[in-house]
Amino acid sequence: MKRIGFFLGCAALGLTACRAPAPPPGATGSAVLEGRAFQSNFPSARHTYNGLSAASDGLIYYVLSSSDLHAGGRMFVYDPDADAIEAVGDLTEAAGEKDLKAVPQGKSHVPFFEADGKLYFATHAGFYTLRDGRERMANPPPPGYRPYPGGHFLAFDLKTRTFTDLAKAPEGQGILTMTVDAARGRLYGLTWPDGYFLRHDLRTGELKNLGRVSARGEAGEGPTYRSLCRAMVADPRDGAVYLTTAEGTILRYRYDRDALETVAGDDLRKDYFGIFDPAQPGHMGYHWRQAVWYGAGNVIYGVHGNSGYLFRFDPRAERVALVERLTALPSRRAGMFDKFYYGYLGFTLGPDGRTLYYLTGGVIWQDGKPLLAREAAKLGAQGEENLHLVTWDIPEGRYRDHGPILLPGGVRPSWVNSIAVGRDGAVYALASFLDAGRERTDLIRVPPVHP
Repeated sequence: MKRIGFFLGCAALGLTACRAPAPPPGATGSAVLEGRAFQSNFPSARHTYNGLSAASDGLIYYVLSSSDLHAGGRMFVYDPDADAIEAVGDLTEAAGEKDLKAVPQGKSHVPFFEADGKLYFATHAGFYTLRDGRERMANPPPPGYRPYPGGHFLAFDLKTRTFTDLAKAPEGQGILTMTVDAARGRLYGLTWPDGYFLRHDLRTGELKNLGRVSARGEAGEGPTYRSLCRAMVADPRDGAVYLTTAEGTILRYRYDRDALETVAGDDLRKDYFGIFDPAQPGHMGYHWRQAVWYGAGNVIYGVHGNSGYLFRFDPRAERVALVERLTALPSRRAGMFDKFYYGYLGFTLGPDGRTLYYLTGGVIWQDGKPLLAREAAKLGAQGEENLHLVTWDIPEGRYRDHGPILLPGGVRPSWVNSIAVGRDGAVYALASFLDAGRERTDLIRVPPVHP
């Protein structure tokens, strides 16, 4: 990983003493949040991104990813009232590829989007080869297997609990992120590794590829490499869809023109985010890491990876406004970037329509000092971290770090890049953790908090 940073110390600024910045007004922190780990009985499960949402029926739907060549990802549903988990499907089978003997549909890298009694989502590869420190499609595949066929847009009927295969991404690409324009019956996706922008019309069944959005995406080498956006947001007013590039450019899909354009008024190249070389792998550059639509203000709220800054983007005014640093209090006081090399995807708007929930890694303090990694990680977090739950009340402008989340026995959950908030305010995530001395990936829950 190569990240270019810039820092001025106290002496360079002519100061005789420095203190860690004070928390923002109204900031508070608690001791420890006691989390609960569930057992979905899927031993192939590994590090999972997104793939988790709360639906209108009060149930929690999630996908556990698999990197196993012989096992695709699995979809489950948790019923909080019955306190029961049910396996509802294998992603490879749902995509109609059970007997294809190809690299399987190993994961879903997107949240679920609900519309018309269905959950819409997409699939991605989970089995890769690792070359030059980067994950790549297994091409050629292992002997006896066909190449990855491409990710699928899928629909899951909440009443019948059946899947419908809607469309498949071109050229063996996985679907990295997506969004839904329910009013106009459109699905939008971004593929990996090339970064093709796709739109799928639910009424006509048409799938259209509008081409690459940023150089050669994560398939590129040297100057053609660009990390790809992990979150797209649809504006329900006009059907526009927004996403970002590693250079910080905000792109807009125009529904009326069926084309992509650059937002001219502002971008995400902010000094507060850091200094990045977009052609270098190992970071998200100036992308927003995760972003959501805030209907009460007709704006997008997003969080930048690494720096953890919360910002607001007004699509009509084409203006970005930084709001507050949303990282955990220990990281704020240490002046440290987030420890997960891409930042965190566990960011969502709660069911009250006003509270943002964020699951972020917090630096661990030991003997009065922040615990630092001995060496940089190529994948995952750079050293051990505590998982903190942070909330931001949008109308009140109130930040609160609710403290680190620990599972029974003081076990720290890790690799958390997903979030869902139930109707009762309970917070769910997909996490890796030690269980009887072995790493396991599964659903975890934190009781409701008061933002």
